[in-house]
Amino acid sequence: MSKEPTRRPTLADVAAVADVSAKSVSNVLLGRSGVSAATRERVVAAVAELGYVVNPAGRGLASGKTGRIAIVVPMLYQPYFAEMAELTILALEAKGLSTTLRIAPDAEAERDAILGLSTPDADGVIICPHALIGPLIAGAELTRPVVQLGGEPIAQLDCVVMGEFEGAYAATRHLLEAGRRRIALVWNSPDGEAPSGDRYDGYVQAMAESGIQVDPALIASGSDWDRRASGHEAMVALLRSGAPFDAALCVNDAIAVGALRALRSHGKRVPLDVAVTGFDNTEEGEFTVPSLTSVDPRKPEMVAHAVAMLTSRLAGYDGAGRHVRTGADLVVRASSS
Repeated sequence: MSKEPTRRPTLADVAAVADVSAKSVSNVLLGRSGVSAATRERVVAAVAELGYVVNPAGRGLASGKTGRIAIVVPMLYQPYFAEMAELTILALEAKGLSTTLRIAPDAEAERDAILGLSTPDADGVIICPHALIGPLIAGAELTRPVVQLGGEPIAQLDCVVMGEFEGAYAATRHLLEAGRRRIALVWNSPDGEAPSGDRYDGYVQAMAESGIQVDPALIASGSDWDRRASGHEAMVALLRSGAPFDAALCVNDAIAVGALRALRSHGKRVPLDVAVTGFDNTEEGEFTVPSLTSVDPRKPEMVAHAVAMLTSRLAGYDGAGRHVRTGADLVVRASSS
């Protein structure tokens, strides 16, 4: 004889065990004010005793909230964004929040995610931007909390600013202290534009402090700085140019992986002939041959700040956009030493 399925405990069951009204149980579960500490303790104990699980749909109808946060990244084939998405999902789950993942491949898609056009079911958004620029959302009224995780900070958003300058500066100093003087920059400069931004500034300053002027012939660009093929493409072009160089500072690990393959296929020994560094300290860099020296931007710290700012907004903080800057650490491996 089959056993009848065990009945799931209801909100009324919790109220009976806690000896309070169903309304009081609802108020506790929704985090509403005006509930005494004693009542809250009895409800929490009853929930634990019965194994009561909140129905997300019902909770959403009652509170107008879903408990769901949209995590927005430009792509997942770039290891950095995949790792950041996973860290953010786990950090939000630890706070009792569910998540939904959205891919926003261009500035317009990022804008739509921030404004809720593509994320209407989310109580908040954490976005790792790639192309988003402030003017796209200038004057727009945000209807829920949005936190920017990395990228060029936008004034009206809470933002975690990566230590890009510090990281590029440390990597360049490391190469210089190892005796390298012809340090190529393997970059992404669309449409022939000159490099810019904090990573470039860190490179330039470290070179200048050693009395070395940046040589434009040593700036190699690929078509897409998120693909390994672009690093291979840029490095092949640099090798074919005939410009001498003894190190390559790569804008990120994906580019560095492609550059390593190009150097190997052209008979260059790493690091004996050319030292190589990356940026992002993705897991992939530990398993390249040789293993990749890279800048660690402290991804868990960045995510922790982003989640803290988001949850404070969800709890009622309504102040101006806050910007938190993290540091960066150089992880030295075999590709540069």
